[in-house]
Amino acid sequence: MIRASVFSALVGVLLLGGSTAIVQAQGVHAPPVPQLVATNDTTPVPGATRPSEPQLVQRYPRYIIQRQDVMKLSFPLSPELNQTVTVQPDGYINLQNAEGLHVQGLTVPELLAALKKAYIGVLHDPIINVDLENFQKPFFTVSGQVGKPGKYELRSDITIAEALAIAGGMTPTAKTQVFLFHRTSKDWVEVRKVNLKDILRGKKVSEDASIRPGDMIYVPEKFIANFKKYVPYSLNGGTYLTPIP
Repeated sequence: MIRASVFSALVGVLLLGGSTAIVQAQGVHAPPVPQLVATNDTTPVPGATRPSEPQLVQRYPRYIIQRQDVMKLSFPLSPELNQTVTVQPDGYINLQNAEGLHVQGLTVPELLAALKKAYIGVLHDPIINVDLENFQKPFFTVSGQVGKPGKYELRSDITIAEALAIAGGMTPTAKTQVFLFHRTSKDWVEVRKVNLKDILRGKKVSEDASIRPGDMIYVPEKFIANFKKYVPYSLNGGTYLTPIP
């Protein structure tokens, strides 16, 4: 899931021109980035690589393990190894009779494979079950010109218009133009432009997209005319976007 700070940095990309953008964002601990402009300079930057193209999004993605998640590990044939573990701030879990294991970013099936490998020297053909006991609840974020900007739990299937209502509605200074940010992979973010006025008038209601976990809705104060269809974005000094001096 992309951090709110990274989303804020990406808003500047919208000034570049189109209706849907795929934006590359790398890293979540980078400092705030100034407004960005496109550049035709293709001179290689030391340490920078050309971003790969965005991939197709999995329709029903598995949950990704996060820091502070709590999991119950059960060993049906070796109950003495049953344990409850918490993902530490560094992404590791401490295992009984085995070395620590980095699990942040894994799905549960990937964790099971990693656990079997970790215990291969302790158990013969280990059988392990994993249950998520406490995990990051699905959420969405609304920012910009709304009554109550912030982070909200995603408890049911809702659309952009419904999410804006939950966030207190749009302020008098807001435009009816809305941007939906959705992470399609760890490197890419899709940006969709929606005209809320058309939706509220019963036009183009199909554009009132459903909110998915981790999405962010941004309501600008000023109308943004265009942005590019595909915009690679790099926080590590990539060759495609550069800060304004």
